[in-house]
Amino acid sequence: MDTICKQLHKNLIVADGHCDTILELYKNKRSFWDFNKKGHLDWPRLKQAKVNLQFLAIYIEPEFKPTGALARLLEILAYFRLQQEQAPEKIEIIRSKQDIKSINQDTHHFLLSIEGGEVLERKLSLLAILFELGFRCMTLTWNQRNDLADGVWENNSGGGLTKLGQEVVYEMNRLGMLIDVSHLSDAGFWDVISRTTKPIAATHSCCRAICSHPRNLTDEQLLALKKNNGIIGINFYPDFLSKDRTNVDTVIAHIEHAVSIAGVDHVGLGSDFDGINKTPQGLEDVTKLSAITRKLIERGWSENNIKKVMGGNFLRVLYEILP
Repeated sequence: MDTICKQLHKNLIVADGHCDTILELYKNKRSFWDFNKKGHLDWPRLKQAKVNLQFLAIYIEPEFKPTGALARLLEILAYFRLQQEQAPEKIEIIRSKQDIKSINQDTHHFLLSIEGGEVLERKLSLLAILFELGFRCMTLTWNQRNDLADGVWENNSGGGLTKLGQEVVYEMNRLGMLIDVSHLSDAGFWDVISRTTKPIAATHSCCRAICSHPRNLTDEQLLALKKNNGIIGINFYPDFLSKDRTNVDTVIAHIEHAVSIAGVDHVGLGSDFDGINKTPQGLEDVTKLSAITRKLIERGWSENNIKKVMGGNFLRVLYEILP
C-alpha cells in the first residue's frame, strides 16, 4: 500500500483552496523559505507534500474593520512581495487560464485570495485594482456582517447580499475572479447562487449534515453548487468536522458525504492551514496530505476520482472563471 500511495500521490495534481499562511508569516516574522516547526505550511514542506496549487488568502483581522481593511491588505501583500524578492526559486502566481495550463505534477503555483470584502471600503471600483495586483478570489464576508452581506454569525437575521454585494458578484464575474461563499450567511449564499453567471466556491467549508455548524453547507447548498458547476473545499478545522475527536477518517467522511450529494466533480480540499489552532490527528501540517490519498485508496476510490478531489476539480473551476 505504501508504494501504491506514494506513486499515485506523486502523479496527482494537488490543490488546496485555502490557507492563511501569508498573515501567519507576517505576524510571526518568519520566512516562507525556511523549514519551520511553527505553523502548518512553508516552501520546503509544501514541496515535500507535493502541493501544486496553493491558494494564499489574506485575512483581515477584526481590529482593521470596518476602516483600515484596505491598508492592512496592502501591508500584508507588501510583506509577501518582499518574500518573493528573497525567493531562492521563482514563485508562480496564477492569473489566467494560460497559467492553469502550466500546472503539472512537478510545478508549484499560488493563487492570491482575499478573505473579507471589507477591503473594498464600499468602493466597487477597487475590485479592478485588486485584480490588477494579482488577486483572483475573494471571500465576500468573514463571520460578521459587512457592507456586502451578512456572515454566518448573522444567520438568524435572514440577511443576504446588500445592493453593493450584488454589484460585487456581477463585477467579479466580469473580471474573472472566483467568488468564495465560505463564511457567508445562508441567505447570502442563495443570493449569490441566484445572481452569479460563473461557478462559485466554498473554498474552506464542511458538511452540515455531519456536523451542525453554521460554517458548514447544507445538502441543499451542496446540490446548488453542483448545478452551478462550483466546488466545496473540505476544511480541516476539527470544530467544523465533528463534536468528537477528529482524524483523517473524519475528513474523509465529509469528503464522501459531499461527493454523495454534489457529485465527485464538485469536491476538493480547503485545509485552512495556518488559520486554525488545531488539526485532525494525522493532518498536523501540509506534509500529511498524502494521508488523504491513502485513505481514499483504502476505501476503493478509483484513481480518476482521487485525482479530481485532490486537485483536478479546483483546476477545472478556475479554468472556467479566469480570463
